[in-house]
Amino acid sequence: MRSFGCGFIFFFAGLAALGQSSGKTIALRCGSLFDGRGDSLRKNVVVVIEGEKIKEISGNAPIGAELIDLSHETCLPGLIDTHTHILLQGDITAADYDEQLLKQSPEYRTIVATVNARRALDYGFTSIRDLETEGAGYADADVKKAINNGVIPGPRMQVATRALDVTGAYPLLGYAPDVTVPHGVQVVDGADAARQAVREQISHGADWIKVYSDRSYRVREDGVLDDIPTFTLDELRAIVEEAHRERHKVASHAMALYGVHNSVDAGVDSIEHGNYIADEDLKTMAAHGTFYVPTIFVGEYVAQGRAAAGAPVWVKMIEIHEDTFRRAMKAGVKIAFGTDAGGFDWKVNPAKEFSSMVKFGMTPAQAIRSATSMAAELLGEKESLGTVEAGKLADIVAVPGDPMSDVTIMEKVDFVMKGGAVERRAQPK
Repeated sequence: MRSFGCGFIFFFAGLAALGQSSGKTIALRCGSLFDGRGDSLRKNVVVVIEGEKIKEISGNAPIGAELIDLSHETCLPGLIDTHTHILLQGDITAADYDEQLLKQSPEYRTIVATVNARRALDYGFTSIRDLETEGAGYADADVKKAINNGVIPGPRMQVATRALDVTGAYPLLGYAPDVTVPHGVQVVDGADAARQAVREQISHGADWIKVYSDRSYRVREDGVLDDIPTFTLDELRAIVEEAHRERHKVASHAMALYGVHNSVDAGVDSIEHGNYIADEDLKTMAAHGTFYVPTIFVGEYVAQGRAAAGAPVWVKMIEIHEDTFRRAMKAGVKIAFGTDAGGFDWKVNPAKEFSSMVKFGMTPAQAIRSATSMAAELLGEKESLGTVEAGKLADIVAVPGDPMSDVTIMEKVDFVMKGGAVERRAQPK
């Protein structure tokens, strides 16, 4: 039995090793290239890769290089999803969420998360920011470690571990007072407790600190999406100050008026969801470089289910979200691609977000840059990721067509390279 277990481990380690860069020279012959820096495609180019990095962009493959023919494809930078939950499997209703936390062990959820990591890579996402484990502790930090160590395949990860919220504001809720149930977050109250929680999460591997800044949404008569803020401004400022002191960033789940305003005032680094953002807060975000991660598709995905469960406001929030998105673009706010995958089933391709962003007013090129160069900037990785150019890591994907004319093609990634290693090969035409 012991030898069988060792063989099992070596088998999976061998599978992971298939994706490791060999250090040899590889040439990708691309029919078109979107390099992530402009709006147009470059035709008939060769991307030369040595080891993990891009050596040059040229017209010819060097002698002796392994040639990969993508002449019928459009090559692009590896995609980056800045809002995922690999330990969550969809939560259209509260019952879906409760079942995962009450009936699935953290160990089981972690095993499933490794499958989701592979799915993300196959979809073309060579990097993700995973914004909390939803009750599974620090499991995301271990999945990240396993990927980095070559034990399992998956995207580069930045993780937020447990996230923060206050007493009585985050599921699981509604159980009898004497019944102890788990929570999807780390519950903290008061500035000192918040600072301690930030330190604890960072010590256990958090790259980002995530906060839930509002809850209980309603649409006012003037069309503003109202909310109940969770943390006091003193608590939020303590979280941001402590995270920044330790050179970490803060992402804020803030969907409506007060949650967004308090988060922006406190100095968070990204607003997640942001269905409604007041004009003055958009101006502040643009001035301070605060990112907006709108996660449009997930709102559309869960709206009908939550409306049927007694929360019709979610349907109205889609219309409000579109208006906010258009105002954010006009105000010059930095917008990064994020899907909230895990909030919907991982069997659904997160690249559907591209179509949602175009529907809300972006050009295909703007939407793709939000998932490449802009997302890399949000993650602090713009020196190594986000564009196809010499000196950067060879994270490259390809699609069978022109995404500038039909952005849904981004849902058909059929070639994936991460750090010079081919993770998925396009089938010969």
